[in-house]
Amino acid sequence: MIEKDQNTITGRQLAAARVLLGLFQSEVASWANISESTLKRFEAEKKPIAMSNNFLAVKRVLEEKGVEFTEGGVRLGWGARFEKAFGSLAKDS
Repeated sequence: MIEKDQNTITGRQLAAARVLLGLFQSEVASWANISESTLKRFEAEKKPIAMSNNFLAVKRVLEEKGVEFTEGGVRLGWGARFEKAFGSLAKDS
């Protein structure tokens, strides 16, 4: 796995990861326990986002859903690719 250093991830990468997973800003914000406006502010940032608890919470949510942050981008991890191709084998509660 190619992992991008967490303090070099840009807002555009966060937005790309969320869209790649097919998630709404409201969903990610809720799961990360932050406001939607905070997530929008993060996603609008072109430069690397300063590390904070809110940033780490968003990053963790996106990674748990199956995205991998790479040097210069994002990609779906194997689990997310499998689920997109074959559907979830277990329903989320």
